[in-house]
Amino acid sequence: MAEHLIRAEYEEDTDRTGADRPVKTWHMVRDGEAQAMCGRVLEPDARVLPDGEWGRQVEYNCHTCGALYLREVPYRDLGPE
Repeated sequence: MAEHLIRAEYEEDTDRTGADRPVKTWHMVRDGEAQAMCGRVLEPDARVLPDGEWGRQVEYNCHTCGALYLREVPYRDLGPE
């Protein structure tokens, strides 16, 4: 099974730099790639989170990335309830 990470797409109209920039959308990437599963090319040094954090951010999550991710990892083991 491939490793997945969540990678940030940042707002464009901002004076802030680096990790201080506001996140516009979270995308899912495979194996730490800069290209999201939806095809959008993201900054290679953009902030990343583990895939288990998908949907836990206040910012928008890419619907296409989410759908493709679920096709690859349909039954994620979340451990004991």
